[in-house]
Amino acid sequence: MKLLKNRKALSTVVTTLIILVVSVLLATVVTFYAINVTTTRVQEESLQITNLHVWCNQSGITRAAFVITNTGGRDAVIDKITVRGVAVSEVWYKVATAMEDPAYASNSSELTGYDELASGESLVLPSGQRMVIYLFGLTHISTSDIGVPISVVAFTANAQYYKETNVEAYLE
Repeated sequence: MKLLKNRKALSTVVTTLIILVVSVLLATVVTFYAINVTTTRVQEESLQITNLHVWCNQSGITRAAFVITNTGGRDAVIDKITVRGVAVSEVWYKVATAMEDPAYASNSSELTGYDELASGESLVLPSGQRMVIYLFGLTHISTSDIGVPISVVAFTANAQYYKETNVEAYLE
């Protein structure tokens, strides 16, 4: 009789352990499923700055240009662009169909097909698109900065996209 009671006592412990292990496994599976669903459904913002140029001519007039590509899964809104920490007030842009390497522009009248960004407005860059951007009015950069690394930062609501290049001399 005593042996029979011990077997029943052992089966209670084993049953409890089995229920505990199954519940932990079930909770783990549900957690992994929830993480998988949320990470695959979230579309992330991702911008890439390429072909960055900062030119300074003999008169000390500085221009900058770059290509920015939206490689993320959702549209991006560029709120502000800074060069060496100073916000740029004169921005010209156009949506590009192919990868372009921006050329030096001595003034904005040379930019056919480009639009000027009005003060206080933001640039909207749809997912999968690229934009060529020209920056004018960079009075804080001069001929003494030629060969010096300069940072360009594009700000969105979610992130800052940073790129650095050396100031190039432009001979007219």
